[in-house]
Amino acid sequence: MSNNNVKPTEGEMEILQVLWEKGNCTVREVHEALNKKESGYTTTLKLMQIMHEKGLVDRDTSAKTHVYRALINKETTQQHLVKKMIDNVFNGSAARLVMQALGNKSASKEEIDLIKEYLDKLENK
Repeated sequence: MSNNNVKPTEGEMEILQVLWEKGNCTVREVHEALNKKESGYTTTLKLMQIMHEKGLVDRDTSAKTHVYRALINKETTQQHLVKKMIDNVFNGSAARLVMQALGNKSASKEEIDLIKEYLDKLENK
């Protein structure tokens, strides 16, 4: 299965976030980073095994402890998920998504400045 067409679940996205941030990790390292009190180590292990079968992660089995790494790119995955959300939830309107996002969560001054800078660049294209 091509990992370009795979849509990670919420749990898989949490694991991918850890792998993107920390790089290659064992299941134990991912589990500890997730700090999941409601789920056990074996749940994290099983999810990562499923992710391996789906082509989301690769597993190095050369040592006793298997080491996993993300096979899908963070930015590409984010772009795909945002595009899907815009299409499915906001009827194709990026403006509605932005207004909803900014209305639901306070943005810092730095974030607002970055948004303004980005909008200025778009306007000047």
